[in-house]
Formats: sequence, structure tokens, C-alpha cells
Amino acid sequence: MGQALEIRTAEVDDARGIAVVHVTSWQTAYRGLLPDDMLDELSVEQREGRSRAMLADPHPAGRTIVADRDGEIVGWASFGAGRDEGAGEQGELWALYARPDLYSTGVGHALIAAVETALCEEGFASAYLWVLDGNDRAATFYERRGWTEDGTVKLDERQNTTLLERRRTKSLG
Repeated sequence: MGQALEIRTAEVDDARGIAVVHVTSWQTAYRGLLPDDMLDELSVEQREGRSRAMLADPHPAGRTIVADRDGEIVGWASFGAGRDEGAGEQGELWALYARPDLYSTGVGHALIAAVETALCEEGFASAYLWVLDGNDRAATFYERRGWTEDGTVKLDERQNTTLLERRRTKSLG
């Protein structure tokens, strides 16, 4: 039996594991919601380079944590101050991904609990996140954790594709 899941601050050497989780989770979770060619073109190597650069930044805008099981990255999350215009004093969960073969095993719950605690400790009374319209698995996951849709939507342009995202908020107090 493997070790317990450890949630810890990401390090530069975690970049490859973060990239693998990122690409495989996008290709699984967004299949049917995004164009197949867009998902098929995702590159672990390219994502690893971005992750490495982000983790090496001596003055990062936010924080990245990983879910580590037996030395393997099985999930990760990034968060910090709200980045959207009008976010005010809200925190934001920027990204949260778990390895697709570990969906519904507690990895996501451990990560979001750690994010909520960290944002609260950083002084944020509330936080928000964005969910891709149609991503019912994610919407249900966040709803179970008390994140409620507030009616705000935004359009995100990526590779000639317009993504509709729905905002969810939660009081952290």
C-alpha cells in the first residue's frame, strides 16, 4: 500500500509532474468541450517549460502546491489574489488538476482544502474560481465543497476557440 498523500509547496523539480497532470487532465476533462485538435496538440514538454519558469520565479504572483504520493505528483493547484478586474480583496483559485485515473479518490479534495486554508490564512475572506461551461464533473466537485455559481460569466479566447467560463465563489470565513 502506498504512502499517504502529502500536500506541499511545489518546487522547480516538480515541473515535469505538474505538466503531465496538466496535459492528461485537460485531454480527459475537456474532451468533447474543446476541439480535439486543440487537446491533441497539448505538449507535456511545452507545459513543463512553462511550469519550470513559473516555479523558478523568485517573486511569484501566487502559490502552487502539489499532491505528492510516493514521490509522484498526482495533482496540483495554483492560487493567489484575484486577477480579474473588480476582484477587489478576493482570492482566486487559478487552477486545480488531478491525474484522471485518480478522480474521485480524494486528491482534489485534499488540494482544495489546502487552498482554502492558505487563502484564508493570507487574509482573504472570500475567493472565486472559473469553471468551463459544460464541465459538469468540475462544477459538481466545487459545489460539494460549497463553491456556488454567482451568475458571472466570461469569454476566454484560446487558439481560435471561444470558451465560456462560469464563476463560482465561496466565503472562507
